[in-house]
Amino acid sequence: MRARYVVDTNVLIAASAADPVHPKDIDATPADPTLRRRVWEWLSAFEQSDSRLVLDGAGKIFEEYERKLGFNDFGIQVVMHKFSTAAADFVAVDFDADGHGVLPEALSPVIHDTADRKMVAAALEVHASYGEGCVAFAGDTDWHDWEVDLARHHVLLEPIIEEWSRKKHAEKQHR
Repeated sequence: MRARYVVDTNVLIAASAADPVHPKDIDATPADPTLRRRVWEWLSAFEQSDSRLVLDGAGKIFEEYERKLGFNDFGIQVVMHKFSTAAADFVAVDFDADGHGVLPEALSPVIHDTADRKMVAAALEVHASYGEGCVAFAGDTDWHDWEVDLARHHVLLEPIIEEWSRKKHAEKQHR
């Protein structure tokens, strides 16, 4: 595992759906329980690791987590664990009038999912502040669309179920 992660919300959702103790009955991607279990295993390992969770200081990423999950869901409990063990880094992210993360001019037209802009902005800032940082994702294939441009800006990606997400991304490209 890397030292610092911006964790995309889809990771928390899929892991919460697969939680072996208290599974959350929610629509999560991927639908395959085996793949969800792998996401849960990654998030469980992240929780127990020394890796740090990266969030924006304004709380917009956490607000998204809370909109998608309840307090007792596994994904939120991992976030709370990182808070309570002082294993979270809060970085400064600027937001536009619509509440979307502000990106460098070269990335603005690339990151078309405005909800993900705050994640990218946090990853850019954690790299600027600490020289490292990564976005972990599971069920959202858009990250593959952006990976070359993000790499040029030192944003690393960790696709947790890479073979699945690359296959889904390729299928989307052929449509």
